[in-house]
Amino acid sequence: MGYLKSICEYTKDIYDIGVISGCLVMPDFIDRFGEPTGLNGAMVLSPSRQSLITSLLSVGTFVGALAQAFTADSMGRRGSIAFWAALFTVGVAIQVSTTYSLGQIVFGRFFAGLGVGAMSAIVPLYNGEAAPKKIRGSLLALYQFQIMTGLFISYCIDLGTSNLSGSASWRIPVGIQMLWGLILILALVILPESPRHLLGLHREDDARKVIASLNSVPVDDILVYETIEELREAIREENEGGKATWLECFSHRNKLYWRTINGMMLQFVQQLNGQNFYYYYGDTFFRSANLDMSAYVIQVILGGVSVAATIPGMYVVEKWGRRNSLLIGALWQAACAIIAGLVGHFTLAPANTPPAELTARNIAGGDVLIAFAIIHVFAFNMFWGPVPWVYLGESFPLRVRPKAIALGSATNWLWNFLLGYFSPGIADEIGPLITLVFFGMLLYGTVYVYIFVPETKGLSLEEVDEMYRSGVAPWNSAKWKPHDRRLHAKPHGDLDRPTSVGGSSGEKKAEVKEEAAYVENA
Repeated sequence: MGYLKSICEYTKDIYDIGVISGCLVMPDFIDRFGEPTGLNGAMVLSPSRQSLITSLLSVGTFVGALAQAFTADSMGRRGSIAFWAALFTVGVAIQVSTTYSLGQIVFGRFFAGLGVGAMSAIVPLYNGEAAPKKIRGSLLALYQFQIMTGLFISYCIDLGTSNLSGSASWRIPVGIQMLWGLILILALVILPESPRHLLGLHREDDARKVIASLNSVPVDDILVYETIEELREAIREENEGGKATWLECFSHRNKLYWRTINGMMLQFVQQLNGQNFYYYYGDTFFRSANLDMSAYVIQVILGGVSVAATIPGMYVVEKWGRRNSLLIGALWQAACAIIAGLVGHFTLAPANTPPAELTARNIAGGDVLIAFAIIHVFAFNMFWGPVPWVYLGESFPLRVRPKAIALGSATNWLWNFLLGYFSPGIADEIGPLITLVFFGMLLYGTVYVYIFVPETKGLSLEEVDEMYRSGVAPWNSAKWKPHDRRLHAKPHGDLDRPTSVGGSSGEKKAEVKEEAAYVENA
């Protein structure tokens, strides 16, 4: 489990997303990369420059999420991780080494974005393939915990360096990102390759060793034998049609179109449910409540709440399942969104109102809005933050997995870019009522999950294939069982373990082939 944990623990290149928001208001950063305005020639970062600096990372993440589908197969999962981590580190170095070049900052952020986007797809891909199914959901949810930890750390460092003079105020928080990339590259020394990928390369002995190590059992354990047989049959079926294409992700074979659309749709709803809006505009809401806090402190508060929420999220994703977590989370957040929007619209004072002019109604409304904003952020990071990544990592067969996960991750970054680019203008027009847009999106997400998203809790990746082929309705999928549970009906100690996995069990191999034939005809 230390192997699996390490890949998530050091995927803090997402830290880059949080750190730039603080840099944009640092005086030295503005002096170097802003433009003169007014009679006194004061330097400012215009909205267009801010959009350019922030959005180029999202453009890079979109490209990187798609591009990793090629490297994941050609370089292997470990090699691909090393390549994109190195590219991310180079992108950070480009940013830190600049003096007054806006173009260099933008180019460096695009380069770093390539690594961030690629890693956002590779981490759920790797964990989905390597993790034991009983804890796969928790490990994939751990990815969200590390994302929010990275953001929280970035907010704390921004707060700590905001009062420094000179370029150290922004070079330190930006430069620290190189540490995450280097740690991840060094962690590859102990990070094993995905057993599914190893078996696809005909390295069966290596695959057995990895499976045994990850499950803490001997190499000749029945669990290793069963897993190898499942993978061998799955790989044989997946390789029959030749090399996978992007269009195959939307084919009717094994209902791949349904799975791919589900993965993309969950990422779409995740980005448009209000979480990021609260991060962008939390400072305005706090000021409306007459709280004397800087934007840096507000970010730290929201970041701390986000990290705290992911901890119970790792438990409920396995206890309650994927569907229930998504349904409960969507309704919870929808209630917060409509309350915050209506209270904000009818009670808040206009932006930048002097504190002395705020009425008791304004302050009370601000307190209510802040409370529900924090509850909304907590619910997101407990449910809709991690679960779409869990679902994305465990829904696809090996043949199309890198490409299908790439499409889901790219969808996430595309809507992240669009939200960040367009939401400021919308918020300027309608104010807090923008949360009603998120309310509508969350209701849509509730209906979509209930009708289209099946439960995948407790199933191996091969059993997920069987479930989709069975045609079970999503709302009945939690009760669905694989056709043949004979190999798992007893504790391992009650089974006849083969002394050598490779040689003996002819009858058991026949069982597996018989089961594969059943699945093919299902």
